[in-house]
Amino acid sequence: MSGDGPVSDENQQQPPDEAALAGQQRLSEQVVRTGMFGTETTGDTSGYGGLQVRSAPLPSTPRPYGSYFDEITDALAARLTEDGTGFGDAVERVIVDRGELTLHVRREYLVAVARTLRDEATLAFELCGGVSGVHYLGDIGRELHAVYHLVSITHNRRLRLEVSVPDADPHIPSVVDVYPGCNWHERETWDFFGIIFDGHPGLTRIEMPDDWKGHPQRKDYPLGGIPVEYRGATVPPPDERRSYT
Repeated sequence: MSGDGPVSDENQQQPPDEAALAGQQRLSEQVVRTGMFGTETTGDTSGYGGLQVRSAPLPSTPRPYGSYFDEITDALAARLTEDGTGFGDAVERVIVDRGELTLHVRREYLVAVARTLRDEATLAFELCGGVSGVHYLGDIGRELHAVYHLVSITHNRRLRLEVSVPDADPHIPSVVDVYPGCNWHERETWDFFGIIFDGHPGLTRIEMPDDWKGHPQRKDYPLGGIPVEYRGATVPPPDERRSYT
C-alpha cells in the first residue's frame, strides 16, 4: 500500500547497538590463554578449562592526568625536545592508576629518559628504589617487563618507568651509570627473569647458585616439587597432579 502516511517504527533504521558491536569486536580478538590460570604444562585444575581469555588493547590515560603528573610529563617533554628526542618517540604511553604515574618507555630511550629525570632540576628524581621484573606469558611480543621505581627527594614525588621486551630478545640497557644502586637490582632481575641488561658491569647471579639452570620466577618455569605423604596417602608434586579436561 502506497501513500504519504507516517513510516512505521518497524521500517525505521535502528541505531547500532554499541554494546553488541563492542562484544563482537572483543570476540574477534586473539585468544591469549584458556582456563582460569592459563597453565600449559600441568593442566587446568580449576574446573574452568573452557574459559577463553582474549587480548585486550593496551591502555593509555588521556590528559589531564591530575596531581603533579602533568607537570612531570611537561617538564620531561620539554627537556627531551631540547636534547633532540621527542616525548612521543621515547614514551609509548602514560598510565595513571590508583594515584600512581607510570611512563612506558621504549628500551632504546630508557637511559636518556632516566638521566633527564635525574638531572633536570624541575624533576630531580635522584633515587631509583629498585628494578622489578614481571613475566606476562600472554603479552605476546612484550612478555618481559622491567619496572623502575623513582623517587624525587627534592620535590617529594614518585614515578614509575616500565620497559617491555619480547622473550626472543630480552635485552634492556643498564641504568647503572645513572643510578649506581641498580647494580644489584638488575642482577636480581636477570637472575629471576632472564632479562639481560646490556652494559651492566657484572651481570651474574645474586640469589640463585651460580650453576642454577633457568630463571625461577618466570611463568613458564617448571613448578617441580617432591611427593608428600599424608596419613598413608601420597600427594604428588604439582607438575605430576591430575588435571580436569
